Amino acid sequence: MTYETTETEHRLVELEPSEITEKLTNTTSELYAKFFRGLGDPTRVRIVRLLLERPRTVGELVDILGSPQGRVSSHLACLRWCGFVEGVREGRNVTYQVTDERVRALLETAHLLLEENAQRVASCFIIDARDC
Repeated sequence: MTYETTETEHRLVELEPSEITEKLTNTTSELYAKFFRGLGDPTRVRIVRLLLERPRTVGELVDILGSPQGRVSSHLACLRWCGFVEGVREGRNVTYQVTDERVRALLETAHLLLEENAQRVASCFIIDARDC
């Protein structure tokens, strides 16, 4: 078995241990932020919540959301790419569903946090100012 190192790994070898830890921590933080940005759009959150109720087709989501099909498909692509949902082809239709129960737990945890902090989150002007 051979193992080829990546350019990133080569660069990490040249760093001091404390610099490696910092670099990995920054990368992990960026990945966490990107993960949460996957749910950082109200339409994507609505889609996930609807899919937690039951699997749905794009057409059903378009009807419920009142958004154009292209926009719903783009949101679904983002959610699929991030691993929040998956599509199952059934003939000409694709039915989307949440397949990992941890997504439900994530939204339930957010709900519990919002029960105590909704007013503070709603009034946060810093997040809105950055268009996060």
